[in-house]
Amino acid sequence: MKKLSVVLLGLVAFSAWSQEAVVVPGISGMLEQTQGNIISLAEAFSEEQMNWRPAEGIRSVGETILHTAAANYYIAMRMGYAIPEGVDIMQMETIEGKAAIIDTYKQSCAFIAEVMGLVKEGTLGEEVDLGFTKLNRLSSLLVILEHNGEHKGQLIAYARSNGVVPPWSQGQ
Repeated sequence: MKKLSVVLLGLVAFSAWSQEAVVVPGISGMLEQTQGNIISLAEAFSEEQMNWRPAEGIRSVGETILHTAAANYYIAMRMGYAIPEGVDIMQMETIEGKAAIIDTYKQSCAFIAEVMGLVKEGTLGEEVDLGFTKLNRLSSLLVILEHNGEHKGQLIAYARSNGVVPPWSQGQ
């Protein structure tokens, strides 16, 4: 009976470790897909459409993309990862020009991919103070995924309002 208990405890511990080993890569893969969609959609907008906004006081297409980039850096910073030198998240939404906006977002995506690779197994339960709420590290990674997804949806609505078909749904 004692041997069976030891084996069962070992299996439970291994199972928990195995599940954790797939969590970050799973989130990372989903995030990469969402970010790729945002990039392809951003590329489908014209230079002029980057300044389009549905109403005064609401972020433009470009500002939405830049806001999402700034949040990528902000959340990672709150998780304890140093943002690259020269990145000013407080001024990010003032960047102008389609190429610069897309490049800024791509750089934030590359940074987040790097951060995902630095997350150590066994740390997902640690508390992170995001400034607006306290979550664990796993939930903080999910906030990054959800936030990018939220603004992907916003950009789809902006695209449709401007006659831009999301590249992944063309021909459907």
